[in-house]
Amino acid sequence: MSDNTSAPVVLITGAAKRIGAATAALFHNAGYRVVVHYNRSAKEADKLCETLNQQRADSCLLVQSDLNDMAGLDKIVALVESIGRLDVLVNNASSFYPTPLDNCSDEQWHDLTNSNLKGGFFLTKKLAPMLRDSHGSVINISDMHARQALKNHPIYTIAKAGTIAMTKSLALELAPNVRVNSVAPGAILWPEHELDDTDKQSAVLSKVPMGRLGCEADIAETVFFLAVKATYMTGQTIAVDGGSSTSL
Repeated sequence: MSDNTSAPVVLITGAAKRIGAATAALFHNAGYRVVVHYNRSAKEADKLCETLNQQRADSCLLVQSDLNDMAGLDKIVALVESIGRLDVLVNNASSFYPTPLDNCSDEQWHDLTNSNLKGGFFLTKKLAPMLRDSHGSVINISDMHARQALKNHPIYTIAKAGTIAMTKSLALELAPNVRVNSVAPGAILWPEHELDDTDKQSAVLSKVPMGRLGCEADIAETVFFLAVKATYMTGQTIAVDGGSSTSL
């Protein structure tokens, strides 16, 4: 699709790298104009957007903002409104780190719940009129640990469980014009703070029936399916976890 003025538009939060970047590339390959949101990963976001624009001119736009800040949400909304349409919103941005109960803080609570839950909720609220106009779709990225608590990560677990509840609630609020679904990844990528923890990695994989990590494409393709193909699905969460949830 060469005419970007008529191309459908997808906004992906936290899209500079990993799952977000893979999702951006997949939608772009399908002819979408892509809005790449990032917070701190400026270098990666610039490289991704440059690559996509080389493939198709003016097909990728960047927006930097902190989802913990309501003004940051308004910055994203202003850019999307300047484009004039929005077909898909992917609430992918997330923070992840341990917060053992005895040591966790109010600051950590707000950081994790804002980035994983509050930001996506209010961004959806602000963009709902445009999504209604396009009969669009919202995809929230949850986590397998929304349903199975992760030890030493109580705040993250609570926030991701809230993402599934948010998916169901917004599906009702925005029906029938906007569908809202979510994807719950399992072991897809090792967290950056666990890259050298081979014992932890072995323990995790021992609980995955398929015996291996997934990849970013597994999540991106499920997001695309829910956003574009699954036209009679709303309020649902699909686990992409190599079978880990079969033992829950």
